[in-house]
Amino acid sequence: MIRYETADAVATVTLDRPEAMNSLTAETKQELLAALRRTAEDRAVRAVLLTGSGRAFCAGQDLREHAANLEAGRGLADTVRAHYNPIVELITTMAKPVVAAVNGVAAGAGASLAFACDLRVASEKAKFALAFAGIGLAPDTGASWTLQRLVGPGRAAELMLLGEPLDAARALELGLVTRVVPPGEVLKSAQELAVRLAQGPTLAYAATKRALAYAATHSLPDALALEAELQDECVATRDHLDATRAFLAKEVPVFNAE
Repeated sequence: MIRYETADAVATVTLDRPEAMNSLTAETKQELLAALRRTAEDRAVRAVLLTGSGRAFCAGQDLREHAANLEAGRGLADTVRAHYNPIVELITTMAKPVVAAVNGVAAGAGASLAFACDLRVASEKAKFALAFAGIGLAPDTGASWTLQRLVGPGRAAELMLLGEPLDAARALELGLVTRVVPPGEVLKSAQELAVRLAQGPTLAYAATKRALAYAATHSLPDALALEAELQDECVATRDHLDATRAFLAKEVPVFNAE
C-alpha cells in the first residue's frame, strides 16, 4: 500500500491504494509510518517526496474501516495516537525537506498530511477539504497546528468549520500551496523541486525547520537565542566553510551534508 523509491538522494513515498483514493487504513498508516522512519534514518536521503497514485493524493481515513470500528465499539481504535500523530511529528521534525506532490483530492487527514509537508506542488485539478466537521469530528493529523500557520487562525477556522473544498487556484491564493502546475506535470515539478533541495545545504535546512517550529510558539528573545545556537552549529560545518569559499571564488557551492 506504500511504494518507496530512492533516486538522486530523494526518497519518494507513494500512497498506493488508487482504487480507494489512497484512503488510510490501519495497515496503510503503519506502512507509511515505517517508510517515513526509513527516510528519516537514511543519511543518503536528503529530501523526501510524498504523493499518491491515481486520481487522488489522499482521501483521508478509510471510512469503511472506521465505520466497522464504530459498529464494533472500538471507536477510533487509538489510530490518532498510534498512527496519525507520529506520522505528522516525523514529517514536521524530519531533518530534511519534505515536498508533497498533490495530484488530486486531499481530504481530511489527507489534506493534513499535505499541510504538514514543507512545500506543496499541486495539480490544477487538486482539491483540498477539511472534512472533519462534516462527519462530526474535530481535526486531527496536525491540521489545527499546521493550517493556521499557513493561512492564519481566522482563515483556518473558516476552512475547518465550513469544510468547503478549495480548488488549486484558491489554495495558491491563500498560500496553502507553493505552486500549481498542469495535471501531467505535478510529479515532475515536485521531483525537480525535491532534487534541488536534496542538492542543497541539508544541515542548514534542518536548522531552518527547527527555528521556524520553535519561533512559532516562543517569544522573540527565545527565538533569537535558538537562532544563535543553530548558527553556532551551522558555522562549524564543512558545508558552510566550502560554500563561503565558493562564494568568494564566484563558484557554485557543493553541499555534502557535512
